[in-house]
Amino acid sequence: MHKRGVTLTVLGLFAGALTTLAFLPQVVRCFRTRSTGDLSWAWILMMCAGVGTWFVYGLLGADLPVIVANGITLVLVAALGVIKAIHQREVPA
Repeated sequence: MHKRGVTLTVLGLFAGALTTLAFLPQVVRCFRTRSTGDLSWAWILMMCAGVGTWFVYGLLGADLPVIVANGITLVLVAALGVIKAIHQREVPA
């Protein structure tokens, strides 16, 4: 891989790390507080569909930054969905 390719890959991994890790505080907060009422199911489903599609795109294009960032983001957003589902079952509507 030439220098430009390495630079682009590192830049992509850095950007992906920042945007992906931005979800982590929300996941931790929802887990600790058990407060997920403000999380919309529409948002969770659309985010999962979107990052899932980007993940597949990355796989098909062998684009490591896209694969890593969206794979991890998919896990984090899905975790928010699981936390929301568990907490909705615990709290009567």
